[in-house]
Amino acid sequence: MKKFQKLGILALTAGLMTACADFDPLAFNTEKPESIALQEELNSYAALRSLLDTVAYPNFKLGVAMPLTDYTSAGLKYRFVNRNFNEFTPNTGMSHRNLVQDNGTINLVNIQSLLEMAAQKDVSVFGSSLISYNNQNSAYLNGLLSPLIVESPAFDNELALDGLKEGELNDWTVSSGVTIAQGDGMGNGVPAVKLVVGASVASPNSVRITSPEIPVIPGKTYEVIAYIKSDVPGEGRFTFEGLSENTPELAWFGSGPATPTFSTSISWKEVRFRVNAFEGNSFKFQLELGYTPSATYYLDINNLYVYDVDGPPMISNLISNGDFESGDSWGGWGNNSTRGVTANGQGVGGSGSAFFVTNPSTTGGFWEVQTVYQLAQPVKNGETYNLSFWVKGTADGVIRPELQSPDYSSNGFGQVFVTQEWRLANLSTTVNADDRGRLIFSYGEFAGTVYIDNVVLSNANASGGSTTVVEKTAQEKNSIIGTQMERWVSQVVGQTKDQIKARNVLDEPMDQNNPAELRSGLGRTLPDGEFYWQDYLGKDYGVKAFQMARQHGNPADLLFINESGLEANLDKCRGLIDYVTYLENKGAQVDGIGTRMQLSLNSNTSDIGTMFQLLAATGKMVRVSGLEVRIMSAQPTATMLERQAEIYGEVLALYEQYVPAAQRYGITLGSAIDSESDNTLRQGLWDVNLTRKPSYAGFADGLKNQ
Repeated sequence: MKKFQKLGILALTAGLMTACADFDPLAFNTEKPESIALQEELNSYAALRSLLDTVAYPNFKLGVAMPLTDYTSAGLKYRFVNRNFNEFTPNTGMSHRNLVQDNGTINLVNIQSLLEMAAQKDVSVFGSSLISYNNQNSAYLNGLLSPLIVESPAFDNELALDGLKEGELNDWTVSSGVTIAQGDGMGNGVPAVKLVVGASVASPNSVRITSPEIPVIPGKTYEVIAYIKSDVPGEGRFTFEGLSENTPELAWFGSGPATPTFSTSISWKEVRFRVNAFEGNSFKFQLELGYTPSATYYLDINNLYVYDVDGPPMISNLISNGDFESGDSWGGWGNNSTRGVTANGQGVGGSGSAFFVTNPSTTGGFWEVQTVYQLAQPVKNGETYNLSFWVKGTADGVIRPELQSPDYSSNGFGQVFVTQEWRLANLSTTVNADDRGRLIFSYGEFAGTVYIDNVVLSNANASGGSTTVVEKTAQEKNSIIGTQMERWVSQVVGQTKDQIKARNVLDEPMDQNNPAELRSGLGRTLPDGEFYWQDYLGKDYGVKAFQMARQHGNPADLLFINESGLEANLDKCRGLIDYVTYLENKGAQVDGIGTRMQLSLNSNTSDIGTMFQLLAATGKMVRVSGLEVRIMSAQPTATMLERQAEIYGEVLALYEQYVPAAQRYGITLGSAIDSESDNTLRQGLWDVNLTRKPSYAGFADGLKNQ
C-alpha cells in the first residue's frame, strides 16, 4: 500500500505545482488526472499468480472460488482464473445438491470436464465440501427417511389370516423358534410372526413357516406380497407345495432378475412375486430363513397377501389417476392461485408426483380458491362415501373438501388440518342429493402451497384395502444416512482422486449460537437444500466422513475441516479446534483447518490475529478458504476503497506473522470480483468490468511476503 499511497500524494503535488507555473499560451501539456494515474499504477502490477515466490514457497496455493461453469465455459473468467491463480474451488457445481440426482444417481460429468480443463492450465482444483448442512439434495435424503406407506391390494385375500391375527399358529406349520410377536408388526400395536435362527443352521428349511392350503383357480396368476425385516442382514426364500416347480428362482421384488434368495435388513422390505402353473386347486408356500446364524426375522401379518391379479377389485376409486403419475385432470380458480403436478420424487414418501395448489394469501371466504375434479357420474343419493388422501403444506392451515352440485350446494367432509409434514386424511360424508357430480377442494383459508397425493373417493358400502404407515426408527435412519454418506463419499472421492489432492471433508459443523456444539436442524422446518447428517449419525459423523475420504482417496491427500466466522467468534474457533481433537481421538486424520472470512471495513484485525494464533497452535495446515472484505455501498468513496485495500493487506500480513510457513496452505478469494447481482456489494479486487481496484494493490503487496 505504501507505493499506492505515495503515488496519490505525488499526483496531487504535481497538480499543485502546475497551478503555480506561469501561463504559456503555446504550451498545451496538461497533467494526467489523478484517477487515471492511480489506475495506471494499479494496472502496472503483475498478475497475482506471478507474484508468488515459487522457489521459497513452492506449495503455496493462491485460489479463487467461483461457480464451476465460470471456468468450464472457457470464456473471459476462465482466462482470468488461469492468469491470476494456481488453484480453483468451485463454489457451486460440486455440492451434493448439484451432483446427486432426484433418483439418487451421482453425475460427475461436469466435474470431470473441470478437472481436465484445469489440468491443461496447471491449475489445481480444491475439492468442495463433501459433507455440509447446506447445498444438499435434501428432497432425496428426506425421501429415504419418509415413512413406508403400504396400500394393501384392493382384492380379496385368498390367504386365511384370522388365526395369526388372533395370536394363533394352529393353521400353520412352523419350526422351532417361530412365535407370534404382538406389537412387532408394521404400524402401531400390530402383530408379526417372529422367526429366530439359532447360532448354527443346517439348511434353509431349518427355520420355516408353512401356510395353510390356499385355494386357487388353475390357469390363473396369483401375486404373493410379504413384508419382512431382520435385526441383522439376512437371507431368505419362498418355496412351494402344489406347483410344477416348487423351488423356483424368482424376481422377489416385482422386477429385476430372478435369483434363488432375497436379502433382508433392519428396515421392512416388500417381497412381491407371482406364481402360476398350479397342479391342483390349491397350493402352499413356505418361508425359509435358515441361512444366517443368530438372526431374528419379523413377518408382518396384516399385510401378508395372496390374490388373483385378474380378480374383481373390492374398491372402485372414483378419482382417475388419484396418484397424479399421469398428470392431472383437475381444474381450479381464485385469487391468482396456481396449480399443477410436481416433479417426480415430490410425492408422498419421496416418490412419484403430487398435485399442488399455491394460494398467495388468505381470502374472505374459504370457497374463493378452489380446485375441482369432475366425476364421471354423480354419486348416489343416500349413500356414504369415503375420501382419503395424503396432504402437507408449506405452512400450517386448513382446507375443505366437499361433494358439490352444479348449484353449489354440497355435502362437506369437514375441515382438514394441514401441517408441514405428510399426513393421511380419512373422511366420510353422506350424500343427500342426486346431483353431487364433482369433488371440490377449497383453499381460501390457507396461504402457501398445499400438496395432495393418492386421492381415493369410494362408496363406503364397498369393502376395500387398508393403508399402513410405518415410521423409520432411529436405528434405520442411522443406517440409511450412513449408507448414503458411504456411497456419496466413495464415488466423488474415488472418481476424482487422480486430480484432486486436497479437499474439504466437513463444512461449517459448529453451531453459531452454541459454538462448542454441532449444528442441528432438529425441531425446525428446514428450507430446501438444508440437511444435517449429524442429526442421524451423531457426533461421529465427522469421524466417518474423514475415514471414508481417506479410504477412497490417496494416502497423501490433504483433508480439511472448514468453518466460517471464526475471527468474529473466537469461542467458535476454540469449539472447532476441540472438535478436531475429538475427531482425531476417534481415529480420524485431519490435515488442515480452513477459515472462511467475510470481513467488513469495521472488522477487528486483532481478533483475526488471535484466530490465526489459535489455528496455528494445532499444528495443522491453515487455509484461508474464502476471503472477502465487503463494502456495502453502490458508490464507495475513495476512503472506503483505501480502507478495503488496507484490510486485505493486513490479513495477509497477519497470516504471514502468526502461521508458520510450513503450515500456510494458501489463500482463496471468496469473491475476487465485485458482485454482479448486488449493486451494493463491493467485495472484490476487481470491479464487475474486471478493472483492478485499490484492493488489488493491498492484496498484491501483502502477497509478496507469503
